[in-house]
Formats: sequence, structure tokens, C-alpha cells
Amino acid sequence: MDTAKTHNTFDTGICYLVATPIGNLEDITYRAVRILREADLICAEDTRTSRRLLEHYDIHTPITSYHEHNKRSKLPGLLEKLRSGQKLAVISDAGSPGISDPGEELVAACMQEGIPVRVIPGPAAIICAATGSGLSCRRLAFEAFLPVKKKKRLQVLEELKHETRTIVIYEAPHHLRSTLNELYETLGNRRAALCRELTKLHEETLEMSLSDAIDHYSDREPKGEYVIVIDGKTFSQIEEEKSGAYDHLTIEEHVRGYMDQGMDPKSAIKQTALDRNIPKRQVYDAVNGIKRGGAYGSD
Repeated sequence: MDTAKTHNTFDTGICYLVATPIGNLEDITYRAVRILREADLICAEDTRTSRRLLEHYDIHTPITSYHEHNKRSKLPGLLEKLRSGQKLAVISDAGSPGISDPGEELVAACMQEGIPVRVIPGPAAIICAATGSGLSCRRLAFEAFLPVKKKKRLQVLEELKHETRTIVIYEAPHHLRSTLNELYETLGNRRAALCRELTKLHEETLEMSLSDAIDHYSDREPKGEYVIVIDGKTFSQIEEEKSGAYDHLTIEEHVRGYMDQGMDPKSAIKQTALDRNIPKRQVYDAVNGIKRGGAYGSD
């Protein structure tokens, strides 16, 4: 039972992170509705959007804006209210606060000051998309929205190229086509699921390869907010790529390359064997003109 239901046993107030529906207004918990009614103040990402939800559930708690552009200026005042014993409920436009939405800075500040933070769980687009995608959900790499700045965006895409977990990305409809092309160029033709308008009237999940997704939207206008779920690279694929990455070199050239970088012969042979996923003795034997116990050394 929440301590806030009847009285506050803490010396300060409590900061609640309340998950709200991502589309269908029925997707809210009894507990979330109660907390929103009992709070002294609701901090909303967009007060106009949130008021529709609050009116639907007959919630009349005072509301203030708390979003990306004012979160730093609002933080001192919100902390002061919490210090004085007030209960604050933080909500975003949709889903769980702190996931690609304001909230994490306030949580960090509360933790630093010893102010209790309570999460009221509920909808999150990442969970809805991943579990309904048909792809593996055992290990997820959540990237949210890719960075806007080109340099950082390329860095993130390059990291995802070698990701073995299932990748989850958010995207707006007007950027979907360009993002699909970037993903295809960087990751190759991976299996994917495109989930749009989750929990809403026109909800749709399309399971297809990235190349098929590009073709699909070549003559269709993307509509609604998207979550893109993409297969990670398998460990066997990584091993195959690793073993084939040095095919353009002979084993002797491979070893010599490490030695030219200052590595001693024994270490060069060991690293070459690891790179090519072959026994160290095979590397040693393959080094042209080098006998066992010679310049390259052996165990």
C-alpha cells in the first residue's frame, strides 16, 4: 500500500512518476488515477494534452508545465515544494516519464537530496512494440530517437551495426523514410517490425525486412508515430565476420603487421590466432620460412 494514500511518513514530500496511456485512454491503472487525484501538483509535459486525460477521469489537481525547454528553470521550485512536504506527480504526453521524456533530471535531484521517488508503472511504447513485434525480447537495446546532429547520429548508427540485442528505435512519420534508408545502409538488410499508432484506432505492426520496408513506404505516406524493432546481429555472424576480416592478408602478413606496430613475435602470433579464430600452432606453422623455436618464438 502507498504510504501517501493516508499520510506521508517521510520528512519531505514524494515525487511520483506516473505512466499515462500512449493512445487508448483506458490504458491507465487505478493506482495512477488515485495518485493523480491525491497529488498536490501535477507536472505535465504538455498541459493541453494532459488536461484531456485528467478531464476524462474527473481529476481536478492543479497542473503546471514541465518539459524539455523549462525543466532546468522549473527544477528549483519543484524541489522546494517537495522539501515542504508536497506530493508531485510527473506525467509526460504519453507513456512513462523519463523514457525519452522529462523526468530523469528531477529524479536525480530528488535522489541526491533524499526525497523519495515512486514509480507508478504503466504503458511504454518500447514494451508494447517489442513484445508485439515477433522478434526476440530477451535482450533489448533501446535507442529512442536517433540523434539529430549528423556526427553523433553516425556514431550511434555505427555502434548499432555490431549490436547483438534486438534494437528499438522511435521515429516520427516525416523522418521515417530517411531513417529506414540509413538503417539499411548501416545495418544491412535486417529483419524488422514497424509498429505505428500503438493502442490507437489505426494500430498496425508490419513485420518485414528493412529493404521491404523501404519499398513499402516508397509510394505510401507514413502516418502516426513509429517504433522500429530490428533484429540484432547474431554471435555466429560476428564470428564469421571476424574470421573473414583478414582474408585479404596472408597469415605471415597478419603477424608482421602486429610486429610492425611494436608487438613482440609471440604476442603477434597469439593475437593473429585470436583474430582468425584458428589455433596458435597453425599460425606459427604457417609463417613462411620460420621454423619452430626460431625468431617468432613458441611455447
